[in-house]
Amino acid sequence: MKQVHIFIAFFRSGMLGFGGGPSAIPLVQHEVVRVYKWMNDDEFADVLALANALPGPINTKMAGYIGWRVGGIIGMLNAIFATVVPTVTLMIIFLVLLSAYKDKPWVTGMSQAVLPVAGVLMGILTWDFIKKSSQSLGWIYTLLLVFGSFISMQLLGLHPAIIIAILLIIALSARKNKKSLSENKEKERSSL
Repeated sequence: MKQVHIFIAFFRSGMLGFGGGPSAIPLVQHEVVRVYKWMNDDEFADVLALANALPGPINTKMAGYIGWRVGGIIGMLNAIFATVVPTVTLMIIFLVLLSAYKDKPWVTGMSQAVLPVAGVLMGILTWDFIKKSSQSLGWIYTLLLVFGSFISMQLLGLHPAIIIAILLIIALSARKNKKSLSENKEKERSSL
């Protein structure tokens, strides 16, 4: 039954994720976190951050990892298949229809209407991550990271993977420093 749920979760998000990979991320989150509860929001955020840092389509990377985590190798293949098949099928159908009716105004309107919907989906996901970050980091650090990342990507032209890598290095070194500080405090207490 687990394999059926993996297929349904990624098939649904693949079928409804119009506008490319980023617009399907909130749908994958809904299936994985809220419907099937295979992971919590923090774990999903970690998977998303890692998937953004790696090359290739984000949906297949996330589907592969989550499928593997939930159902092993077969779950991984199942999730990737369920993610790719709807996209390929819909691409073929829509490209045939769009090429047949490309001069019609409703086709132009339909393709332009997808962009705001994808933007709203990404905005909702972003706001959820900002709220979640503020719970662990506080609003000041969260807003500093949001604005710093925005300025780095938009004004300086840095790739998101570079920013993610820098933040991971900072987080890992902060964790090591915190661990060594707590070890030093333990040594001081034991020597007293």
